Amino acid sequence: MITTESGIKEISIAHSPDSDDAFMFYGLATNKIRVPGYKFVHNLTDIETLNHLALKEAFYDVTAISFHAYPYLQDNYALMTCGASVGDNYGPMIVSTHRHSLDEVKKLRIAVPGTLTTAYLALKLFAPDVETVVVPFEKIIPAVLAGEYQAGLLIHEGQLTYANDGLVKILDLGQWWHEETGLPLPLGGNVIRRSLGPEIMLTTTQAIRDSIRHALEHREPALDYAMQFAQEVDPTLANRYVGMYVNERTLDLGDDGREGVRKLLELGYERGIIPHRAQVDFVG
Repeated sequence: MITTESGIKEISIAHSPDSDDAFMFYGLATNKIRVPGYKFVHNLTDIETLNHLALKEAFYDVTAISFHAYPYLQDNYALMTCGASVGDNYGPMIVSTHRHSLDEVKKLRIAVPGTLTTAYLALKLFAPDVETVVVPFEKIIPAVLAGEYQAGLLIHEGQLTYANDGLVKILDLGQWWHEETGLPLPLGGNVIRRSLGPEIMLTTTQAIRDSIRHALEHREPALDYAMQFAQEVDPTLANRYVGMYVNERTLDLGDDGREGVRKLLELGYERGIIPHRAQVDFVG
């Protein structure tokens, strides 16, 4: 945080340019939501980069992260109860050019969007010994189609478009997780720097919740704003995707959403995927 000469608290916020993230920050980014004495500065980059930047001693005051990344940065950041993207019996999916049994898919070489993504954590919970290769998320479908990898792990709008490219779904990890636990799959969330102190943390969290509520109540202009960062995505598709991941759960995770976070990270630790136990605590 920077405090200007006039006493304004300047809070740095980082999130991805994906349609769901841009949609939820519409209110703050366009000054439809204002907080006296505060200024919010937005930085946009892809989620796996944000995961790694957050490891560097609280790089931003507020940042979007994958929930898988939280145990690695929990000393510096606390989770927000708002701003989460949750798969409610749906989520990242494994796709291929050919159908495979679930036993067969565990032996494939799978392109993944990053080792700190929640999609990767869910995949490793499903298939601990599966071979993976990190590929930028937007290049996974072309790489699978080209035969470079036997399967791909899809996040973002690719979850809705894969069939148009001739790929078949092998497994929806959000469905698998729900069948295993009865819980929603928390994918991405927002964290806030602990050193800001309780008052600023609460005020900033409320500002983000108000921004999400404003976007949900003003859907058309919020979508128009989000589309400027995803011009290659069909607006109808973006609207469907935003509906999946920005909703009432984004305003507040809810009890089962919080339990989903705890269960996900605890299993990751117990299975040896995450090296230390997560101390999950929420602001707001």
